Amino acid sequence: MAVIGIITCEILELEFATILGSDTEIGRISVLENRQSARLIELLEAQPIHNLQRLPHVHAFQPEPNEPLEVLIRVLELGLHRNRKVLRDALSKAAHELRPHANALLLGYGLCGNALEDSRAVLDVDIPVFLPMDQDRPVDDCVALCLGGRDCYYAELRKIPGTFFLTPGWATHWKRMLDPRSGEMAQPGLKRVLAGYERALLVPTPALTEGEMLRRGEEFSRQTGLRLEVRQGTMDLLTTAWRAAKSFIESTLVPEEAETSQ
Repeated sequence: MAVIGIITCEILELEFATILGSDTEIGRISVLENRQSARLIELLEAQPIHNLQRLPHVHAFQPEPNEPLEVLIRVLELGLHRNRKVLRDALSKAAHELRPHANALLLGYGLCGNALEDSRAVLDVDIPVFLPMDQDRPVDDCVALCLGGRDCYYAELRKIPGTFFLTPGWATHWKRMLDPRSGEMAQPGLKRVLAGYERALLVPTPALTEGEMLRRGEEFSRQTGLRLEVRQGTMDLLTTAWRAAKSFIESTLVPEEAETSQ
């Protein structure tokens, strides 16, 4: 019996739903239910998951002794990266919330403006913390994550500095991100935010069909006037981080538990 705690931004809900929904070794997925997690729950419920539970608060979580691997998820609101202190405080609070129930933590975050340059110090928990890695350091952010790393990220920015990246999460939530006060798109404000941009680069991953990505990207292009281009993305870095967390859990299982999970 072991639990991986996941703390993620809404922007990666599609990727996590895809990874967790296809992993048959997970015995149960528990999601702390709030406005931020509503879409992730909906996505997971559409998957062939046999044991998914919504929790009103973390104290409602009780580990299932017969399940070798469980996942406990806290989804944080998008946009916290705008202020490093706000993001750090939110992650620290969530980590301490999950710590009594988890054997390891996986973050659906990158460096995010160096807010997580020292993730262990930020979270201050005594269990292993895993982040998506780009070679020898955490990935820069969610865009670099979906592009496959900083080299791909910087190559696109060198090609056209005025690039607005549309990952599956951004393609889903861009209206909220660009007008956070109302949650709706305000065209004059949108034009000001995007002044100096030339193109919108669509970054499809296996988390969302390319056809749906194109539909959303075309709407963004119509509203902003930016030309739309496409570069295929990947979920490899996030998948590798998930596997690293699982490998740690498997290495800590006592022989009886390891034999049961096989």
